[in-house]
Amino acid sequence: MKDFVNLINAIEITNKNNAKIQALVDYFTKATDKDKLWLIAIFTGKRPPRPVKTSLLKLWCMEIIKLPEWLFLESYSTVGDLGETLALLLPEPKHHINKSLDAWMQDIIALKAKTDEEKKAYVLNAWSGLNMQERFVFNKLIGGSFRIGVSKKTLVNALAKLSGIDANQLMHSIIGNWDIQTISFQDLVNGEHINYDNSKPYPFCLAYALETNIDALGYPNEWQIEYKWDGIRGQVVKRNGEIYIWSRGEELVTGQFPEIETAMRQFKNDFVIDGEILALKDSNVLLFNDLQKRLNRKNISKKLLEEVPIGFYAYDILELNSKDIRDVALEKRRLFLEQLFASTDIPNHIKLSQIIHFETWDALQSIRKNARTINSEGLMLKQKASPYHVGRKKGDWWKWKVDPLTIDVVMIYAQKGSGRRSSKYTDYTFAVKKDDGLVTVAKAYSGLTDKEITEISRWVNKNAIEKFGPVRTVKPELVFEIAFEGIALSNRHKSGVALRFPRIKRWRRDKSIKDIDTIQSVKSLIYAQ
Repeated sequence: MKDFVNLINAIEITNKNNAKIQALVDYFTKATDKDKLWLIAIFTGKRPPRPVKTSLLKLWCMEIIKLPEWLFLESYSTVGDLGETLALLLPEPKHHINKSLDAWMQDIIALKAKTDEEKKAYVLNAWSGLNMQERFVFNKLIGGSFRIGVSKKTLVNALAKLSGIDANQLMHSIIGNWDIQTISFQDLVNGEHINYDNSKPYPFCLAYALETNIDALGYPNEWQIEYKWDGIRGQVVKRNGEIYIWSRGEELVTGQFPEIETAMRQFKNDFVIDGEILALKDSNVLLFNDLQKRLNRKNISKKLLEEVPIGFYAYDILELNSKDIRDVALEKRRLFLEQLFASTDIPNHIKLSQIIHFETWDALQSIRKNARTINSEGLMLKQKASPYHVGRKKGDWWKWKVDPLTIDVVMIYAQKGSGRRSSKYTDYTFAVKKDDGLVTVAKAYSGLTDKEITEISRWVNKNAIEKFGPVRTVKPELVFEIAFEGIALSNRHKSGVALRFPRIKRWRRDKSIKDIDTIQSVKSLIYAQ
């Protein structure tokens, strides 16, 4: 457990990914196999369900230190993390418990079936036998929230550095079906429980945002132009009768999209196709807000399949009948893709990405400006002679997005950040006019400079009206212009709308609350897209 705590500390004090990878490698080098497996399980969402309600942890802590709830909440709002707040408030330990991570996790599994009194006795004994940092990690393990700055990709890169095994194979291994009680660490990283050869994906080819004048790209006829869709980039792998769907985040998502898996079985050939997973109804692309209803679900109901049907737009083909064709020019790869689709009678929700035909760059400008009317983010510009690169390479592929939508809003709530930002108000809730009052329309926490955040934090401290835990209600005086990629009607939001990727564009010191948008003007953007 001490080594695991040291690992968490090492990860928390750095923003450098290479430093996090090295800290993970160091841990894997000296940890037991069972502890290694638990680390992987914890960081990949395979940990056991939470055995104790966080409300009980808070109550037990207040009983021990005899702290009124209002003061506990003040402490919580300052720290920004419940597990850390508990660890800081509890008294010094009376003894020391030295157990492995595996032993702690087995205790936590067994705790689920215990009574609240038995759970309380166990937790209080643990708190009295752990120092502050150990308590913090214990609280994270038992409280069900372990958000440490390690992505699955970072974890996989550490395992790859440790073992020399291909990172994509490791990704497939650790997100596959495995039981921590029966598998060994070596069998897990070697992929004994998977058939990797059939599922192996390729690294995605990515595009830079267009940063030059469109005329500087040369002759229009040297470029393949497609719409850029706001979905989930996906790679469909079909080999030896098996279908696998990989996300750009290098996660297997096959089970989330049965419509795609079933349709791809109708092709006779084997292949690896790159494309976009979209919510698609009556041949129309729906908004990302609709697609979100289908993401990260273990079980997809019949009702959800009908309400949010999924489609796939094929962009590119990387492998055909076991032959890697990524080095073939895009123009020729497109022909292979078209021939593949022409040879099979496939359902209407599996489509070839449309190639946009145009004569001049000026004509393409107009097409881009109207992209939002079909729920497209803009255009993709690809050199016809380009291979399928690994990652990004400037010059061959560009993304040319439409300009973001913007509205003027007023701040009504502010909340302190977490970690290094816990001393300043960095998370804001904004509102627009509705009738004679205001209605919240978005939250945002990016787009301001450190100097502006410091100035706003001082203003919040002086102008807070009410406190709700870590949240402060403030006078509706500070006006901001926020930008976002799209907007849709939503029953889940009080305003009736949901904004896509809202962020602060600028602080409008020149405007007052009388200048902000109304909910009517905001909703009018839906129909103007």
